Amino acid sequence: MRIALVVTGGVDPSGRQFVIPALLWLIERLAREHRVTVYALQKDRQPSTYPLLGATVRDLGSPRGVWRQTRALIAAMREDGPFDVIHAYWALPGGLAAGVAGRRLGVPVIVTCDSGEFVARPEIGYGLQGRPRQKWAVALATSLATRVTVCTEYQARLAAASGVRDVDIIPLGVPPALFPPGDPADGPPWRLLQVANLNPVKDQATLLAAIAELRRAGVPVHLDVVGVDTMNGRIQQLARTLDVDRQVTFHGAVPTDALVPAYQRAHVAVVSSRHEAAGVVILEAAAAGVPTVGTRVGYVHDWAPAGGAIAVPTGDPHALAQALERVLADSAGRSNVAHVARAWALAHDADWTAQQFTQLYRHIR
Repeated sequence: MRIALVVTGGVDPSGRQFVIPALLWLIERLAREHRVTVYALQKDRQPSTYPLLGATVRDLGSPRGVWRQTRALIAAMREDGPFDVIHAYWALPGGLAAGVAGRRLGVPVIVTCDSGEFVARPEIGYGLQGRPRQKWAVALATSLATRVTVCTEYQARLAAASGVRDVDIIPLGVPPALFPPGDPADGPPWRLLQVANLNPVKDQATLLAAIAELRRAGVPVHLDVVGVDTMNGRIQQLARTLDVDRQVTFHGAVPTDALVPAYQRAHVAVVSSRHEAAGVVILEAAAAGVPTVGTRVGYVHDWAPAGGAIAVPTGDPHALAQALERVLADSAGRSNVAHVARAWALAHDADWTAQQFTQLYRHIR
């Protein structure tokens, strides 16, 4: 098949920096069997074309506004096509542009909603349901799609609450071979790991407050935080204010392959997000045999009832600290959580994801 994959960005030619790893893993596997052209709507200022993991990437030069992006996409697809299917990652702008292009070119469209399409968090200015224009655009993108996919039951419920009830749940899996399990010695001290950019939706403020509570309780932990700082040092300053700066190391951006040692030495992965549509880092941790304690969003929401994660309410540092203290004190419990999560991640790995999408592509052709 000839597949057009429409993305906002995340497909840098380096394959390591400024990328969305789950997208690259999908692209690489689809390109083994199909002819894949990736259209990047908002990446570089100048148009370019380059090979990536067996696919061809066409950077459209970041036209201003979704309608200019749509026109550029249609023109490029006419030049490169015909295509059998268009697959967009995120409803905006990719899903909307792809939906219009699909109607214009007579090609079926899949839109994968794996972000804030169906939430509103006005207290932090996050979520596409919080502004009427964006809410309308998401509704249009999903209505133009032949099929809508999400990665978790959690996101499917949010979609249904927003009026998008007929969705397919297809997780974007990880390649387990990239994340071999480690064998960290039991603590104390205990090593915690968060892989998340520093921003309000990841809610490091709640996490640091939980670390402060653990310190006061005499639980010896060290937290490694990996991710780009988008808050100009405010989280680091909060760590100093809470007197936990000695218990926290901020590593900045780290390529995915360089994360492996961090997973291998971690006792617990921590998610403090106010929203996750899914959370691929939870799958990475699971593949590496690391249990996750986190807020009840994305995969944590889906796995917690079956024992694959420990879930707490969002924005509750006391509940997060208590859950961490309990799981750190229970070696057998940590092993059980890690075992259940790893089994799920192995059964729904990147190869499985590509197979599921290939079946869906063939079904809608």
